[in-house]
Amino acid sequence: MGKTNILKPAFICFCVMTVLCGILYTAAVTGIAQIIFPEQANGSMITVTLKDGSQKEYGSALIAQEFTKPEYLIGRPMGISNLSSVGSEQKKLVQERIDWWHSIDPENTAQIPMDLVTASGSGVDPDISPEAAQYQAARIAKERNMREEDIKKIIEKYTTGPFLGIWGESAVNVLKVNLALDGLL
Repeated sequence: MGKTNILKPAFICFCVMTVLCGILYTAAVTGIAQIIFPEQANGSMITVTLKDGSQKEYGSALIAQEFTKPEYLIGRPMGISNLSSVGSEQKKLVQERIDWWHSIDPENTAQIPMDLVTASGSGVDPDISPEAAQYQAARIAKERNMREEDIKKIIEKYTTGPFLGIWGESAVNVLKVNLALDGLL
């Protein structure tokens, strides 16, 4: 069997699979997503109508935005961490983050929730636990000269429960809370 006899079927197979997997499959999945889940398929963008009537996108509800100023709700550490949960490197990182939290909010003596000192699997988790949000309420209230109860109401408004009431855990969307704190939502 010559080289041409081997290359021709391989090239045809390559072309067929490229069309099937690269074009048709991609178009089908994109089309179905646009019909069934249009908001998620388009990135779950948070769009705010401004006072002048214009609209501005502030980010995705599904991808974390980094906030580090004390007047904002601060989310999980950003970046992917494939470190062992019991390794010395992870312990060092966690301690650095604990020290950072104590520096930004020295008056808070409560135990820091674990999700504020450990990165999520993706490194871009947009949500934190309600406990992590409540941990920050007093600091945010003080920084913004607001009542702590008002901060807690905003946090509660953007807290979602488990999926169908049974799967997963409650979560607070950090970007939505911060936009609400700025009066944009």
